[in-house]
Amino acid sequence: MTKFTDLGLNPALLKALTAEGYETPTPIQAQAIPIVMAGRDLLGIAQTGTGKTAAFALPILHRLDATRKPAPKRGCRVLVLSPTRELASQIAESFRTYGKHLGFTVAVIFGGVKYGPQMKALATGVDILVATPGRLIDHLGEKNANLSEAEIFVLDEADQMLDLGFLQPIRRIVSHLPKQRTNLFFSATMPGEIGKLAGELLNDPAKVSVAPVGTTTERVDQKLIFVEAEYKRELLAELFADAKMSRTIVFTRTKRGADRVAKHLEACGVTAASIHGDKTQGQRERALAAFKAGSCRALVATDIAARGIDIDAVSHVVNFELPYVAEAYVHRIGRTARAGASGQAISLCADDERSLVRDIQRLTRQTIPAEDRRRDRGLAMMAKTTRELDRNAPPVSDDAPARGEANRNQRGRNRPQYQGRGGGGGAPRGEGGGAGGEGRQGPRGPRRGGPGKPRPAAGVAASAPAAQSGKPGWHPMDV
Repeated sequence: MTKFTDLGLNPALLKALTAEGYETPTPIQAQAIPIVMAGRDLLGIAQTGTGKTAAFALPILHRLDATRKPAPKRGCRVLVLSPTRELASQIAESFRTYGKHLGFTVAVIFGGVKYGPQMKALATGVDILVATPGRLIDHLGEKNANLSEAEIFVLDEADQMLDLGFLQPIRRIVSHLPKQRTNLFFSATMPGEIGKLAGELLNDPAKVSVAPVGTTTERVDQKLIFVEAEYKRELLAELFADAKMSRTIVFTRTKRGADRVAKHLEACGVTAASIHGDKTQGQRERALAAFKAGSCRALVATDIAARGIDIDAVSHVVNFELPYVAEAYVHRIGRTARAGASGQAISLCADDERSLVRDIQRLTRQTIPAEDRRRDRGLAMMAKTTRELDRNAPPVSDDAPARGEANRNQRGRNRPQYQGRGGGGGAPRGEGGGAGGEGRQGPRGPRRGGPGKPRPAAGVAASAPAAQSGKPGWHPMDV
């Protein structure tokens, strides 16, 4: 069996790995590390939880140490793109952990926070820059960042990047990179679009695949429960009566749905928190911290936000609503059964979701064991009691801002509105309304652009992106 000591890694990296208790590489690591160390482009396909981050972080650190030189001002030697803030933070932390004896600088850039510290970090240059596409494009537009001397480009979770519509932003960022560079693509699944993008950007890449498209985690015990849509909340609360569901991620399709499910679980005595793109960075970090510490049993998340959740001790995954895209099911259940542990995935299926089940089973080439809870009298009684309590409770708006948010949101609405390119309408500085990032304004003020949609008249509510702009540094692409 191959060990890290057999891969020819820098002794400082081996020392850090030993301190973390790592001796044996995962299959994706054992295959990818020698290829990246040799300087080749790579397309790596591995399911979630198999150690993709270390598969590129370790050989990159090895190469940086072998060719030490100062980081370029306003630039970086390595650029890693990530779809979400949480995943970007965890990738940066992995680089710091593995390279703690090498002394390389690592910076992370994403939306939802102030520009100042990021501009300061970029000014002197960093060895490794981990970023989300939207905020990085802002810094490039304001000339805060210069990628012309980057040596290695990593696109992590490439399939999710494409699902989120980041194809054009990725191409814009690549246009700032030098032609002579190493390109690394890592993904959990391999849709056709990834192969097309790889053909455009990769140069004679080596391909490493340790899990075929649609392969689900072997240690995950999957279960399907048929139930009426109106009784899903009651069934979910019933499932949490099992003490074994100590650390559970519940998936919903929408942000509002995540908030409603978390609110219902709290009302049933289950400690819960929701995490999605509309939450401030502080709210997301506090929710994740509580979940990791075990003080929160249920983390209700959307698919986008959950890409940054890398917690080994997740006991269960519950699909409160099945995903429209079958590949997302693989990502979801991959949140459990990590680091060699076992886990359970439970999917609640309403009648109008049966076609989604067929798509999932066709992709994974599995028949998921099912249980029928339709026309269940117990759930009907629970639902009736819940409805009566809801009717007697004082009215509370679903859109009521969290404590401390009201004044900030009001300030966001009172800001002057500017027209951005791309027809997205008026948007506050730091944002843009056009598709694919067009019309985005930098942190220092508006740019001149083409006409957008008419600005809302006095007394008329702002559009959804403008309403969200009350969050400092929020960017519609950094979800």
